[in-house]
Amino acid sequence: MMGFIAEVSLDGATLAFDKKYSYMLPLGYDETSVGCRVMVPFGRANLKKQGIIVSVRESEEEGLKEIISVIDKEPILTPEMIKLAEFMSETVFCTVYDAVHAMLPSGINYKLTDYYSYNPQFSAEGLLNEDEKAVLDYVRQKGEVSFDKIKRDFAVSYESIVSLAEKEAVLKNCTPIRRMNDATEKWLRAAKPFEEAQGVKITPRQREVLNCLYDAGAVSLKELCYFTGATASVVNALIDKGLVIAYEKEVFRTAYRNVKPAIRDEIVLTNEQNAAFTGMKNMLQADKGSVALLHGITGSGKTQVFLKLVDEACDKGKGVIIMVPEIALTPQMINIFSSRYGDKIAVFHSAMSNGQRMDEWKRIRSGKALIAIGTRSAVFAPFSNLGLIIMDEEHEHTYKSEKSPKFHARQIAKFRAQYNGALLCLASATPSLESYTAALSGKYSLFTLKNRYGDAVLPEVVSVDMRAEANKGNKSSISSALCNAIEDVLNDNKQAIVLLNRRGHNTYVSCGKCGYVETCPNCSVSLTYHSANKRLMCHYCGYSKPMDNKCQQCESEHMHFSGMGTQKIAEELSILFPNARILRMDADSTVTRDSYTEYLTDFAKGKYDIMLGTQMVAKGLDFPNVALVGVLGAEKGMYSEDYRSFERTFSLLTQVVGRAGRGATAGKAIIQTLDPDSNIIELATAQDYEAFYNEEIGIRKVTTFPPYCDICTLVAQGTDRECVRQAIDDVFEKIKQLISNEYKDVKTIILGPSPAAIPKMHNKYRYRLIIKCKNNRKFRDMLRGALSVKTYKDTTVSVDINPETTI
Repeated sequence: MMGFIAEVSLDGATLAFDKKYSYMLPLGYDETSVGCRVMVPFGRANLKKQGIIVSVRESEEEGLKEIISVIDKEPILTPEMIKLAEFMSETVFCTVYDAVHAMLPSGINYKLTDYYSYNPQFSAEGLLNEDEKAVLDYVRQKGEVSFDKIKRDFAVSYESIVSLAEKEAVLKNCTPIRRMNDATEKWLRAAKPFEEAQGVKITPRQREVLNCLYDAGAVSLKELCYFTGATASVVNALIDKGLVIAYEKEVFRTAYRNVKPAIRDEIVLTNEQNAAFTGMKNMLQADKGSVALLHGITGSGKTQVFLKLVDEACDKGKGVIIMVPEIALTPQMINIFSSRYGDKIAVFHSAMSNGQRMDEWKRIRSGKALIAIGTRSAVFAPFSNLGLIIMDEEHEHTYKSEKSPKFHARQIAKFRAQYNGALLCLASATPSLESYTAALSGKYSLFTLKNRYGDAVLPEVVSVDMRAEANKGNKSSISSALCNAIEDVLNDNKQAIVLLNRRGHNTYVSCGKCGYVETCPNCSVSLTYHSANKRLMCHYCGYSKPMDNKCQQCESEHMHFSGMGTQKIAEELSILFPNARILRMDADSTVTRDSYTEYLTDFAKGKYDIMLGTQMVAKGLDFPNVALVGVLGAEKGMYSEDYRSFERTFSLLTQVVGRAGRGATAGKAIIQTLDPDSNIIELATAQDYEAFYNEEIGIRKVTTFPPYCDICTLVAQGTDRECVRQAIDDVFEKIKQLISNEYKDVKTIILGPSPAAIPKMHNKYRYRLIIKCKNNRKFRDMLRGALSVKTYKDTTVSVDINPETTI
């Protein structure tokens, strides 16, 4: 007999067991069930597992287990997103369901919850101990109850419940529970035709409310009470008399509400901008799936080009995704786009509540929103007709996920653009070397903006040798040149931005007598002193301890504070400029949900004179009143074993310098450094990306680093150092064996195995392999074979293709 068979990918599967499992679909379900989540029996014990249907076929095959239940009334994923999940599983070494979790807002996910109920057929209470009897009485009284509630209301261990289930005293039922419910609002409408309602005897106030409903058709209870002045009791009386019907209507929780009507002002482009827009508009209209790189200096007006492209896509009814690298940039982008497109925008970033993210996702899915704005997660916005993806500041490392699945948003955006025949626009003043190389080779279309928009000009940039400052007796972290420049800016009622890419007060604390350095017990790093809470803190695992002036090793009281962080610089600025209003922006000062928006709005309104911060103040922000940018410790990012360190330093300096002089006033930037002769500092001072690219690409070619190869890092980690070391050694030996035999044509350069740059993190030891390779299917197949070696207790081996850092 023909039936429908579903191929299901399971939640919680390991990489080794991540495959499609076949199940019979229940009657009434067919091919339209692809993309629905299901409950299935798995293994010999028929444990309930959650999965998602990735394909359906007709077959006469017999002996298959049947799906227990279909969770979703309609598919939660489109065919495109199913293919994307499979693509991610193949290319970034994650399971299909890991990819599904990345795509969906967490509030819409289901959690399998164990419920227990009393078994009325159980008659052997004499075999139970006193604790088990007490638990059984509790379950009998409560009816069906979750284990979490049992544990919360009645002190009981999980083993006690398991024991009762094994003795069949209680019955276990595993049920999928959605993590976040829909938000609803009570609405009302008339239950009878107007003529029928006239003969019913009601009070004058009830008649007024009923007539309002006949006029409005349907209205929320809140609005009805507001416009009529009636109370809920009046409405309830009409419901009791059968004259009014009440029902629940879903409402969407939004993080940002547009308070002004949308106005689509005419945008006047320069000749340079118009050439870029015209070229990309033609690509957009071709519907072929293409990539363009918009390389424009800071302040060149890339946003105006974005707006024109969005106009084109929206006029054709196509969805638009706009990505920014930092949460701090979303308020500015939202203000720009909401004033033009109103409630057609939806927002995605991690500072939003689960309910807000879920509802924004549903607004896009239902077609109520055409534009998704957000950080990395916005790339999964569920548009059914995607036309344009804009990736602003495309060089930023935050577009790469550091947790599984370790995808890069650019990689996902390219897949979606190709699938939908959409345009992907990558934009930056300092493009990644990979993107710029692809543009020069013709893989991407290249458009260039070499001049600032309007009357703005690039700021004057000077570097200050901090060694010379020290020789002059200046012991402050602020050079005399920067100090004088800040004073001039404050006198002119202008604003300044100061960048120090290190939070905290001091970077480390050491003993002046024995040299002991305060380090984290869980990580191989020094602790950073934070003056705000007077604690030593680890920036990796979060460990902290009170500051003690006594050395733990020799017990002397000669502890020295070294290095500088944003908290220390904030104190120095307050002493130098006691009347200045100083805003500190770093991970410590922006912990609340709306802090980014509030701080940046206040700075834009002129409530602060100086904004001091880490890299979050360096990217994409547009403040016309900022006339000065100061950079402290400019060289620190270069002294790293990471091959991207020069690229990151040049990009950061170029970006932050570009925050100055964006209005009518000419800007100035001062770069403080201990290495003023560094070529990277000189090129950043000159704002010369092409010269930097030509120098850096030559180094990459000679040393065989991207874009001349792909990088794959394998990191083994666990609590037992020897097991971790043995695990990475075994993988290394297996790789050597495979490339010597069936994978001889897979060319690799292997560095390691060796301890990771940070050998211990989160109380786990770490060893790594770095493989230079060509990331193709053959290489990934070889790697999967190598990862099939014996595993060790509490030891895992993770894979990261083209990581943003190799530490």
